[in-house]
Amino acid sequence: MSSRRRFRFGQSGRAQLVLSTRQLATLVKAGMPLLRALRTVHEQLDPGPLREVFGQVARDVEAGVKLSEALSHHPRWFPVFYVNMVRAGELGGLLDEILKRLAELLEKQARLRERVKSALMYPAFVMIAAVGILIVLMAFVVPTFMGMFSELEAALPWPTQILVVACTVVRRWWVIVLLALAALVVGARTLAQTRGGRRLIDRAMLRAPVIGSLTERLLIARFARTFGTLISSGVPILSALETVRATVTNSVIDDALRDVEHSLKIGESLTRPMELCGVFPPLVTRMVALGEETGQLDRMMVQVADSYEEEVDVQLAGLSQLLEPLLIVFVGGVVGFIVIAMFLPLISLTKLL
Repeated sequence: MSSRRRFRFGQSGRAQLVLSTRQLATLVKAGMPLLRALRTVHEQLDPGPLREVFGQVARDVEAGVKLSEALSHHPRWFPVFYVNMVRAGELGGLLDEILKRLAELLEKQARLRERVKSALMYPAFVMIAAVGILIVLMAFVVPTFMGMFSELEAALPWPTQILVVACTVVRRWWVIVLLALAALVVGARTLAQTRGGRRLIDRAMLRAPVIGSLTERLLIARFARTFGTLISSGVPILSALETVRATVTNSVIDDALRDVEHSLKIGESLTRPMELCGVFPPLVTRMVALGEETGQLDRMMVQVADSYEEEVDVQLAGLSQLLEPLLIVFVGGVVGFIVIAMFLPLISLTKLL
């Protein structure tokens, strides 16, 4: 199975995985044999897919399979960085400490993900409400006035003409409109599945106003957090880079890390190729250079992650405060345009009478 496969599951699954990892770390640190610790975690889990997975992992370990190999059989639940960190813990005899770091890493990723979702929830709600209002107006309110408009001999004002055309398209050709939207979504998904299309979309995301800088900070924070945790866990730098590439969701940064990995293989330092690729901000490359000079690359990467996550929090708060009035103005403007377009002919008719 490809190492590029992403692990995706529900919020409940993430929470259970974090809790199970932390429980396993505590039990192993307390001196409990690994097999018994796995069975204990399995018994404490609620019925569901993760409980079955831990049961299978326990059976594999009982059969003599290493824990990292047993976990690698379930990539949907245990991604590449999880398996590699456990493997490093087995080799270094620090399995309990590695599991603790894994739980902390997963918790930080989950908190960052939830902050982004919370910031986007209000704008999404307002947009859904705006679309609902437009559908109600176009389906029930505007058609009532269209009959009155058709009886007027005078030319309709241009806002009213636009509204009539839009309402006619929505009412008579709604199937075609839905099919066009569906085709647009399918086309975008198909484009995203190609390498060139994926790179085009990812590059556009990084260059988009406001959203681009937020996306860049999120990706850098995730890269630095995972990379730093892997190195501090004893994973070699080349293996850590390969593992991080498997967790990166942006092809532009993935290509940059591929170039960095190639440069490391031919004996170059980590800093130089990161500077040349033009993807990583100066703060990141300077911290990497400092980490290489002092032998504390893992600590520097964790500090970079902390810094960028704080910037993400600040930007999300500012973006949320900016979007609220903009969305209110947008919805009010659309509704106001419809109201004005409906009542302009009535005003003209009143003047004629």
